[in-house]
Amino acid sequence: MNIIEVNDLKKEYYDGEEPTIALAGVTFSVRQGEFVAIMGPSGSGKSTLLHLLGLLDQPTSGTYSFNGREVSSFAPNELASLRNKEIGFVFQAFNLLPRTSVLENVKLPLIYSDVPESEWDARAKKAVEDVGLGHRMHHEPSELSGGEKQRVAIARALVTNPAIIFADEPTGNLDSKSGKKVMSIIQDLNERQGKTIVLITHETSTAEHSERILRLMDGVIESDVKVEHRLTASDEYVK
Repeated sequence: MNIIEVNDLKKEYYDGEEPTIALAGVTFSVRQGEFVAIMGPSGSGKSTLLHLLGLLDQPTSGTYSFNGREVSSFAPNELASLRNKEIGFVFQAFNLLPRTSVLENVKLPLIYSDVPESEWDARAKKAVEDVGLGHRMHHEPSELSGGEKQRVAIARALVTNPAIIFADEPTGNLDSKSGKKVMSIIQDLNERQGKTIVLITHETSTAEHSERILRLMDGVIESDVKVEHRLTASDEYVK
């Protein structure tokens, strides 16, 4: 089953009379449980595409179906509910609340969910433990390394048990060792928990943890290839 289906998706921005074309007609699908990486140089349209797929923006034209339903048919409140329940986001900049503990940061999405408040602590603690940060549960972001902050961001994305996780350059602000740890966790989410992952990256070594790589150039898909020699968490240089 396809969780994502896009057909001739286009996005234009207007600044004056001439439009800036960010996406010029993109068509592809993502199966449930698949791990797809999207690559491309700056200005290729990859971040625009991620915002559209994550329901943070709307296309100029074309169609996008999420879990079999055309996104344009959703009312604004339905889109907000879908983002909260079905989608987890991991950003390059972490986006953690300062002077707030790891546990409280991870708990934040639950405030806007249908999960009973009595379950929030248990859910958040499990998510923190799942990314190996149980010993940092009550620390604030200023007390964490960059890699630990990103792992908190992953835990926060997981706490509502979403169907899909969108990761925008999750290793972009990290050193090599921390980046490999983060990719090990993301890949484990895909392989062991069956999470669908859509990852934006400019690093080939990061993209090769995925099953499939889409390459964007000037707002169109230049190539869509299966990763023949997929990196895994067990590779020596990923440990």
